[in-house]
Amino acid sequence: MTIVKTPISPKLPALMHGADYNPDQWLHDPAVLEEDIRLMKLAGCNVMAIGIFSWAALEPAEGEFRFEWLDQVLERFRDNGIYAWLATPSGARPAWLADSYPEVLRVGPNRVRNLYSGRHNHCPTSPAYREKVATINRKLAERYATHPAVVGWHISNEYGGECHCELCQEAFRSWLKREYGTLDALNLAWWTSFWAHTYTDWKQIDSPALHGERMVHGLNLDWRRFVTEQTVDFCKHEIDAVKWANPELPATTNMYTLETLDYRKFTPILDVISWDAYPDWHKEADNVKVAATFAFMHDMFRSMLHKPFLLMESTPSMTNWQAVSKLKKPGMHRLSSLQAIAHGSDSVQYFQWRKSRGSSEKLHGAVVDHAGHEHTRVFRDVAELGGTLAELSEIAGSPTPSQTAILFDWDNRWAVKDAKGPRNAGLHYEETVHDHHRALWQQGIPIDVIGSEYDFAPYKLIVAPMLYLCREETGRKLEAFVEGGGTLVVTYWSGIVDEHDRCHLGGFPGPLRKTLGIWAEEIDALQDHERNGVSLIAGNPLALTGLYESRELCDLIHLEGAEAIGCYTDDFYAERPALTVNNLGQGKAYYIATRLGDDFLLAFYRVVAAQAGVARVLDTELPAGVTAQLRTDGSSDFVFLMNFGNEATEVSLDGRSYVDLESGEAISAVVPLPVNGIRILKRDAASPR
Repeated sequence: MTIVKTPISPKLPALMHGADYNPDQWLHDPAVLEEDIRLMKLAGCNVMAIGIFSWAALEPAEGEFRFEWLDQVLERFRDNGIYAWLATPSGARPAWLADSYPEVLRVGPNRVRNLYSGRHNHCPTSPAYREKVATINRKLAERYATHPAVVGWHISNEYGGECHCELCQEAFRSWLKREYGTLDALNLAWWTSFWAHTYTDWKQIDSPALHGERMVHGLNLDWRRFVTEQTVDFCKHEIDAVKWANPELPATTNMYTLETLDYRKFTPILDVISWDAYPDWHKEADNVKVAATFAFMHDMFRSMLHKPFLLMESTPSMTNWQAVSKLKKPGMHRLSSLQAIAHGSDSVQYFQWRKSRGSSEKLHGAVVDHAGHEHTRVFRDVAELGGTLAELSEIAGSPTPSQTAILFDWDNRWAVKDAKGPRNAGLHYEETVHDHHRALWQQGIPIDVIGSEYDFAPYKLIVAPMLYLCREETGRKLEAFVEGGGTLVVTYWSGIVDEHDRCHLGGFPGPLRKTLGIWAEEIDALQDHERNGVSLIAGNPLALTGLYESRELCDLIHLEGAEAIGCYTDDFYAERPALTVNNLGQGKAYYIATRLGDDFLLAFYRVVAAQAGVARVLDTELPAGVTAQLRTDGSSDFVFLMNFGNEATEVSLDGRSYVDLESGEAISAVVPLPVNGIRILKRDAASPR
């Protein structure tokens, strides 16, 4: 495996540290800019995201442009060694634009046009909005694309939502015509003969609505795909309006955890992936589940381009919008920030630099509080981290290689949530995916989070939890992966529907039936209070023993070449297979027929990963609450040891020679880790396995 080190920008080949900066909120007080520059340098900040919501300050009236304030900010940045991700301001349009061109405002699913309000309250199809966005973007590019302080383009902000106006309806119908060609093909794909919903004219098709059609699942799925493609097209429209002026300047758009958009569809048009992370730390007795969830998110965004990404937003203290907005306890700011670096980020950025004085986010955390000075706990935490990031600059650009992948498709996610039955009380798809990821993460196994369109060849182990929507092509790819020597793990509620949300015929799990060596005849949905059990068979190939509790869903399967490893203990299907393995070609495919708990998953993946030849970051057992993550430049490995548990502990190393990357201290035996503690070690890179 060839390791390629890829810095985000040659202008700043180091770890980036900074925040969203909104000087346009302080134009009435020029002294604020001078103080901000002083404080940025004091905090060890080297890059700011600027201009994100500044359209009204840049173009206060149609065709009247005012760039002098932005000129001044960027000149000060240049003079002080600070860089900028310069934003396009489409995320929040000025009032004059909505007033003069009401078509730019979104129409909701109820077919009522929104009033002027909020963020992203715009129609991505509107020619008027596209024209005005292109104009302001071109003006920014003409003026700043070659400015020495500008490190890249920050395209808009957290794209999301959808518009149901007539422009979007017509665009949707055109999209469907391109996808299906004929109404006959569409009707068959959507199975519209159900309830006599057959379409006889394209104009009869409307987007899903509570007061309209929402039971044709193929329609729902295609609408979500269309919304993604229309948003991607709008983003490309924005990028085209700035890239012409300096094609070498990278472009990114900061993503969020929104369900409405398939973010992987943005990857062909972006140079860098960035996302905004807001964990709810200190919600439970320990932070393990929260940490694992956000490790999954970091892994997913890193895997999109398989190179370093940017943590574009996080909070240095608290949010103001979570159900309970907790302060970060001592050590957590450093730990959570460096967790992002450990999983492949080349930046730690915050929302926000200076707290707004008014409006909805005036109490959201910031580096500079309303007190306006550096003598705060939060500022000290940020400044300390700035010093640490400067010391870790050799990590910048280094990848995070992985031999293990979790399969997580957006349209599968949409389809699972749209399904009627077997448990409308909750199938818990995301929770299930996180459970499987966490069992590997707890053992210090690096993980990619990929889509079914990705190349499976680099992996030794692929896990596909609840792959409900499974295309025939995906089935063939997974079959070839196993035959070629890979290890596959699939769970219940997989291989049920195709890409149009139509059930596979011939028996479940559809395209996975041969690979898994089973036929799933029925699936029993358990009430929330019900439990079954799985007893592992003596002498099974995993050498696991014991009895494990199962819940929610129990697949009733027949063996078609697979071997049973465990069986149900209760109900009318007691003693039927609940855990199987199928040997196919050079590889193995496991099927977990019911939802099992963390105790089983941890034991199961410990054996399966070892048998698959998957390397752990450290060849040692990690204490509860501790995980290990790896980045490497090919000659040196950078090992991050992180304690998310509620007790101090220590990690026994694996006999290799290590150096603490910050202190330079040689370490070879044991590493102590306090609560919220992290140590970053350096060692010679291992030979590829």
